[in-house]
Amino acid sequence: MNRIDPIPDPGPLAPQPPHPPSRGGGRKGCHPVQLSRSGSKMASLSGLRLIMDDIAATTGSATGKAWLNLGIGNPAAIPKVMDTWKQLATEALAASFEDVSCRYGPSRGLPDLVDAIAGYFNRRYSWNIGPRNIVVGPGSQMLCFIAAALFTGPGENRDTKLVLPMTPDYTGYQGLSLTPGGITGVEPVVQIEDDRSFRYLFDLPALEGLTDVGLMLLSSPSNPAGRCASPEEIQRLLTAARGHDVPLVVDNAYGPPFPAIGGEFSVPVWDDHVINVFSVSKAGLPGERLGFAIADERHVDPIVSFMSNSALHAPQLVQSTLAHALRSDVLDTLVATVIGPFYAERRKFVESLLTESLPQDIAWQLHAAEGGMFCWLWVDEEWFDDLRLYETLKRRGVFVVPGRHFFTDPEHGTRLGRHPQQCFRISITPDPDTIAAGVEIIAATLGDMRPGTV
Repeated sequence: MNRIDPIPDPGPLAPQPPHPPSRGGGRKGCHPVQLSRSGSKMASLSGLRLIMDDIAATTGSATGKAWLNLGIGNPAAIPKVMDTWKQLATEALAASFEDVSCRYGPSRGLPDLVDAIAGYFNRRYSWNIGPRNIVVGPGSQMLCFIAAALFTGPGENRDTKLVLPMTPDYTGYQGLSLTPGGITGVEPVVQIEDDRSFRYLFDLPALEGLTDVGLMLLSSPSNPAGRCASPEEIQRLLTAARGHDVPLVVDNAYGPPFPAIGGEFSVPVWDDHVINVFSVSKAGLPGERLGFAIADERHVDPIVSFMSNSALHAPQLVQSTLAHALRSDVLDTLVATVIGPFYAERRKFVESLLTESLPQDIAWQLHAAEGGMFCWLWVDEEWFDDLRLYETLKRRGVFVVPGRHFFTDPEHGTRLGRHPQQCFRISITPDPDTIAAGVEIIAATLGDMRPGTV
């Protein structure tokens, strides 16, 4: 197996502080930019900004450095998937370029795509939805942001928060609220399964006891842990949402019907308290930023209005491309014969590599993943710190994502103790040589971090 030479380590291991917040004013002598409270929150450094900076550092770099990026969230570059999307985009370009790219369109989404979505989900899941239950947006994350802006924050009767029913969850969610302190996460129950495996469980009593809920949001399978909420758990979350009379947003970015990365999945649930969000990013089109939401009209209509008042509508050529895909069985075929088998095999490879490579005398554990495209590791040692690992690996040419960024309040005392600072995420989507070289350096770095190591 060919190895990629890492960047030499310039010095001994040392704890590294987190990046300081920007105070504005990039040029010497300039006054800092004065931001609003919401502006300061949205302009602050975050876990997602860290990931995007790492992507920038490893793509188009003029430094000549051979970065090993195991933190990136891109789907794997699967030739059959890329060729299929290219063919679908070519067909859409030839059939509808003038109509969709040279004219504005409706904020709800292209009628051709909205009708195709309704028909697809009605056929597949025996739903009874129509165009008024659907809104298309520039990525599922933007749709989650819109939902958070609409249903949380200062209100006429009370202030409400965006609630993550279980952390860790996608670090990008923590940038969804414009209100400082507007997001709270419910800490999980940690269940040890064996010497090298653990699993998170919902703390449903804690969720049900909250009083300032405006919106509940979770990813399933989850990013970063790959945990799938069971049908019974979804029903318990729905009971909590009804009790608070708020929407439950289920982000299906890694789940069914596409890309359905992982093992057995429960089908998406239709309910008048659920906003189901879907994306084509992990099915092979992350750069096109296209997602859609399906929900009751009372939740969809405000999202459509928000789209009108902000982005006007999502990009339309890729909407036409997705409409072409949904009118055939091409996506279902890709999931069943290409995407699903690819990630199943890749996960086996990465988990076996971790088991063989990581130091056996260190108390590390892997979350029992059921889906998604990441491995979530917990190093249960007092000396371990995720930011120290991140900075050290970066000096050695490897990117991972520190675990604390997936928790809402990791710096303060919690029931989990130091658990948020003892986790990190690696991706299973890079090519096998990159993963193998990166894991080798991670293993060596963990060994070097131990107290008493020379």
